[in-house]
Amino acid sequence: MDIRINFSGRSIRYTEEEIAVVVEAMRNADPLTQGKHRQAFESAFAAYQGVPQGSCFTTMNGCAALEMSAQLCRFKEGDEVVMPSHTFTASCYPYVKKGARPVWADIDPATRVVTADTVAKVLSPRTRAVVVVHLYGFAADMPAIAELCRKRGILCIEDAAQAIGAELQGVKAGAFGDMGIFSFHSHKNLTTLGEGGMLYVKDPAMAAIVPALRHNGHCPYPFVQEEYWKPAMGNVDMPMLGDDMLQPNNYCLGEVECALGAKLLERIDRINDEKRRRALAFIDALSDMPELEFHREPTTRHNYHLLAARMTTGPAMRDRFMKFMAEEKGIKCVVQYIPLDRYDYYRRLGFGEAQCPAADAFFDAMVSFPFQHWLSDEDFEYMLAATREGIERCRRG
Repeated sequence: MDIRINFSGRSIRYTEEEIAVVVEAMRNADPLTQGKHRQAFESAFAAYQGVPQGSCFTTMNGCAALEMSAQLCRFKEGDEVVMPSHTFTASCYPYVKKGARPVWADIDPATRVVTADTVAKVLSPRTRAVVVVHLYGFAADMPAIAELCRKRGILCIEDAAQAIGAELQGVKAGAFGDMGIFSFHSHKNLTTLGEGGMLYVKDPAMAAIVPALRHNGHCPYPFVQEEYWKPAMGNVDMPMLGDDMLQPNNYCLGEVECALGAKLLERIDRINDEKRRRALAFIDALSDMPELEFHREPTTRHNYHLLAARMTTGPAMRDRFMKFMAEEKGIKCVVQYIPLDRYDYYRRLGFGEAQCPAADAFFDAMVSFPFQHWLSDEDFEYMLAATREGIERCRRG
């Protein structure tokens, strides 16, 4: 099978200016981790998000940020975490590893993300935290969800891995909750050479221990050293949050990646705008084909990290369409995000029960189109024409 348009794992092409920043850091950064570029990236990211300085922390990837957020939740035996069933597995398993029991929330069929109503339906006295995933790049209704969590005394965590730059009521996704997680994986709209992430922590007491939590428990000695070499460069201790001791990690992001992230942040809004315009053009050009149901959002609430649709005529036609696109047109569409309750991992742990009909219905008939930022105009028009031809072919059976 010859593929002309792949579902690429690389979202963007770097500019010469961005490449020059990387080369400069490679040549001159000292050290190559935990240095000035980390500080600059964290500062620039906090400013971009509109959150206080000192509340954002780079990590080696988005999953590392999720792992630390799970530690900061300090789950006790019997605690539950509300989680969308329709999301990538990394949104969930860090919380399972820290002892929480996932309770699956359904999605809204139109927006494909959870709502305050779908979350409220599965809350219980055992709920310790709610994880809201801004999937596909669309910001969920965080004012309503955050208020629900506040009233119930529940931690609210935003998985904004796919939603950098998306905003609602002038507030960026990832800035509403108690914590926010971002990913700079190769597939994202902002990517730092393959991997990278960011953790936002609202509570200053929580934020204060993140540097030690992230970097091997390193912290200052509780006394003034008369000579800097005695007893050593620094202390190592257990990061403490109240009476709870948290085990340290090594989740640091390198200086080269941080230098690139800070530079790329300068054009993330333009990248998002260009992807949004292209997504809307694709959706509108297919408006006479009701077999494909897209989520059309013309505002900055959606950054169109991905371009996904539901085949309204069901999974059989979806499969015929994808087969046509791949085998006859060389366009690799994919199916994404199996509801987590269907995975063997969660079933083996006893988490295989869910009442999420909207998530099931969407997944069973979904199709995700190649939508990397660097896709050429020629290939974009080719994919659009092939999509129209594919639907017309499928109509004939």
